[in-house]
Order: sequence, then C-alpha cells, then structure tokens
Amino acid sequence: MFAEHGLDFAGFDVLATLRRSGPPHALTPTQLAKAMIVTPSAVAQRLTRLEEAGLIVREHTKSDRRVIIVTLTENGKELLDAALPAHLANEQRLLADFNSDDRQVLETLLRRFLVAQDDLPI
Repeated sequence: MFAEHGLDFAGFDVLATLRRSGPPHALTPTQLAKAMIVTPSAVAQRLTRLEEAGLIVREHTKSDRRVIIVTLTENGKELLDAALPAHLANEQRLLADFNSDDRQVLETLLRRFLVAQDDLPI
C-alpha cells in the first residue's frame, strides 16, 4: 500500500509523526526518534531519503545552529494526506475479522511482545 504512494513504512512513519505534531509540523530529530520509538541513526537514514524526495526539509535554528529542525513540506503533507486513507482502510481490512474483545487481546499480546523485545517502553 505504501509503495503505491512512493513510500515505505519508515517514511510514512516520519511524515505522520510530523503531521501529528501540529503546525508548523516540525520537530528535532531527537523528538522524532522518541515519538517513533526508533534509534537516532534510524531517523537520520529516513530523513535523508525524505529530504531527497522533497517531503521534508532540515534546517538549523537561528537561535542555535547546533539544533536541527525537521519540517514537513507541502509536498510531504499532500503525499501523507493521499496515503493516509489507504493506510487506514488497509488496517480496517486486516482487522475486519476481529471483534472488539479479540482486538483488545491482540493489542495486549502485541504490547507484551514488543516490551519483551525492548522495542516499546512499558
């Protein structure tokens, strides 16, 4: 589904995280890493691809040149807005056979699994 929009999950995750941050849709790489629960090096790789595609920009802040701000571009917003409905529809399709109780059990088991793998904070 992401490939249809020229994205992969990692890129989608960055764009969605920036969009969820609210206007001006900008965060530091450290804030992105914490929000996406990934390492800073994983964020750097993602940002390079997205910047090359014109979906984000990285700029030094005027007050402290050591600080970099990542901002969602208009093209990035438009691409995310186009991909999001398809992503949500795909999630609904994947979960269609699960009732509310089943979904709660699945969420609990997946959370326990991720915590055990150190991929999700408790």
